[in-house]
Amino acid sequence: MQARAAAGEFNGSVLVARRGHIIYERGFGFANLEWNLANAVNTKFEIGSMTKQFTAVLVLQFVNQGTIQLDRHLSDYLPYYRKDTGKQVTISELLSHTSGIPSFTDVPGFLDSPASRVHHTPREFVQRFCSGELQFAPGSKFAYSNSGYFLLGAVLEEISGLTYEQLLHDRIFQPLGMKDSGYTHSEAIIAHRAAGYEHSQFGLQNARYYDMSVPFSAGALYSTVEDLYLWDQALYGEQLLPVRLRGLLFKPNLENYGYGWVMLTPAANMPYAGESIPMHGGAIFGFQSLIQRIVDHRELIVLLDNNDNPKLLEIALEIRRALASNP
Repeated sequence: MQARAAAGEFNGSVLVARRGHIIYERGFGFANLEWNLANAVNTKFEIGSMTKQFTAVLVLQFVNQGTIQLDRHLSDYLPYYRKDTGKQVTISELLSHTSGIPSFTDVPGFLDSPASRVHHTPREFVQRFCSGELQFAPGSKFAYSNSGYFLLGAVLEEISGLTYEQLLHDRIFQPLGMKDSGYTHSEAIIAHRAAGYEHSQFGLQNARYYDMSVPFSAGALYSTVEDLYLWDQALYGEQLLPVRLRGLLFKPNLENYGYGWVMLTPAANMPYAGESIPMHGGAIFGFQSLIQRIVDHRELIVLLDNNDNPKLLEIALEIRRALASNP
């Protein structure tokens, strides 16, 4: 890790755990370059698409209550969504990225457009940016869609009468003691929050502004490595979900995607060859994140970086090699 940090390939916090114990955690580089404030294990990072696993758990909690059924259609829960599409797409297809609904982040120029920098209500955003024509018959193909997970957040708010942020607090963060996690608000004062940085031809610069009503339930959360350790530990028990529903998070659908998790199966020449390793990354302006759970060995790798770092998968592989060589 020190070599990666010295080479400018990691600027963030790392945590490695084994069998219920943290065996390594440390911050590298700076949370704020303008003030030379160092990253630490309690530094808060935006986690981008790692948000999706939290959204998936919330949906399954409502499935457990009987309020949502996975094989029911989007139009059954979101009355303002276009009926021709909503009556074809199921909740399960939204969770597994097989809905065919195009992702708003794939629209050319959207991420740098004025629309990405202003506040939207979920309903406004759904109607303007998550209501495109189906790209394929639902369930027939895999296509990663931020629109799909945004729609799931809209469904959660519609059926509960609460905000997505409140649901997270009440159902996940507070019960698990994840006191350093939450929904990102750019204007809020959030203690120990890292600033995000992007590379340019002139070196690192402050990340572009992005209104957090845009990523919403597809990517608007922040957390710390220690809170994500608490999250990992909870996923071994039944505090969040009963076993039968928890298993759906990690059951591969098309392209080895479960519900909010990718199932990595290392090749024969790699550490943990043939095992199923639930993982997910996240990328949002100025931040990169990665979580890998080596479930058969109760091991965990969390990497949170506050610049647009492309090396997290390589670093995680190096950590897996170190773990495998020191059982």
